[in-house]
Amino acid sequence: MMWKMLFLIWLSMASLGAAEWPQFRGVNGSGVSDATQLPNEFGPSKNVVWKSAIPAGHSSPVIAGNLIFLTGSEGGARADAGREKVVDEGGHLFTFALDRGTGKMLWKKEAPRPRLERYQPTNSPASPSPVTDGENVFVFFGDYGLLSYSKTGHERWRMPLGPFNNVNGHGSSPILYKDLVILVCDQDFGSFMIAVDKVTGKVRWKVDRPEVTRSYVTPALYTPKSGATELIVPGAYQVTSYLAATGEKLWFARGFSWQPKSLPVIDGDMIYAHGWEGGGDAETPTEAPTWEEALATWDADKDGKITEAEIDPKMQKGFYLMDLNGKGHLTEKDWSFYRARKSARNALVAIRHGGKGDVTSTNVVWRMQKFLPNSPSPLIYQGVMYLIKDGGVLTSLDPKTGEIFKQARLTGALDTYYASPLGGAGKVMLLSQQGKVTVVKAGKDWEILATNDMEDDVFATPAIVDNRIYLRTRGTFYCFEAPKK
Repeated sequence: MMWKMLFLIWLSMASLGAAEWPQFRGVNGSGVSDATQLPNEFGPSKNVVWKSAIPAGHSSPVIAGNLIFLTGSEGGARADAGREKVVDEGGHLFTFALDRGTGKMLWKKEAPRPRLERYQPTNSPASPSPVTDGENVFVFFGDYGLLSYSKTGHERWRMPLGPFNNVNGHGSSPILYKDLVILVCDQDFGSFMIAVDKVTGKVRWKVDRPEVTRSYVTPALYTPKSGATELIVPGAYQVTSYLAATGEKLWFARGFSWQPKSLPVIDGDMIYAHGWEGGGDAETPTEAPTWEEALATWDADKDGKITEAEIDPKMQKGFYLMDLNGKGHLTEKDWSFYRARKSARNALVAIRHGGKGDVTSTNVVWRMQKFLPNSPSPLIYQGVMYLIKDGGVLTSLDPKTGEIFKQARLTGALDTYYASPLGGAGKVMLLSQQGKVTVVKAGKDWEILATNDMEDDVFATPAIVDNRIYLRTRGTFYCFEAPKK
């Protein structure tokens, strides 16, 4: 049997070149495919080319040549860790490759797991998506760090990172810029971004992000007509640009939400980023007391700190969200972030590129606060922007002005959404957590073409390559294709 497996890998390598869907949501995270024909209707028993059982996980597939790369976890019961968070008791973390033509698993490699960090029930220890340069694959696990494998599954290097203090777990995926693997590591305390050499795994640059707390964002690349390529990085309270080659901070725009989850979308010289959080839709920001006022009210022992026992009982349930370093008391820095979070507003911002330093008043072209997604990233396809909000509310709008064209519910999928929308073959695909996949005809006045049922949860964003849809549910990986004419 070994010679058969080697032969399959050789066939895959023979066609491996540039990556067709190299990272989360495709080229630069745009979510746009060059497909010309895609099925409207598909499911576990319809228009299936192949399907394979795979380890559980929320990471999205990346594709290079005849290989599909994914991550997942196996074993380890999920246990209640209190305060609506869970830990995975043990279990194993894997990176694996599937044959794109057949779905057969070609190799599966286990990552170290020196710790078990908490995550919320809708997250996974294998949420960050891989990135590939066509020859190698690069992966990140919050419970270990970064690893790289060759296309045949040979481990090239590993870099431990963490431990992290992000109570919801991780969701940021690595990206590639030339010979750098770049990863955002935002967390409750000690946020940073790192770039490592993709050949050696050695650190090339690292920048601290002390002005932000937790996020789950994946950055995007912007290359101006003249000038060096920039990293566009949403974060808690602001969107920031850095030089991709060095990590030098260039500009930032304020007025953003707390703990953003989606990646930014680039369209010409415009940058679109959004963040949403419960309670952030209020017209009037919530004003929290100053640190001096908080100490006067709750610091019973006058030691300059506020413990959970001292604070207002109504605030004790969320104390762990305020205590960023987990030391059991609040400091002035903790309180400053708490005040920023209370005053943060949900926002979709359209930023014209250019400038230095704070460009909030000069480069923010328009801003929208309502009808925003929680996790899914915006999609710009054929000149129209699409937003999918929990409850199945789909909005189409003009990316130049923010004017809403149409807003209505996806009647067959009134659900929660984690996967990001994709565009291809004149259609937009939207995937709900319960596995309802709605296909709509693209356009200002979009219309529903079909609603499909995957009969399983869907958290991962699919890939679309060569008129085929590669879609991951909780336990199965599917390849779909329209019937041949």
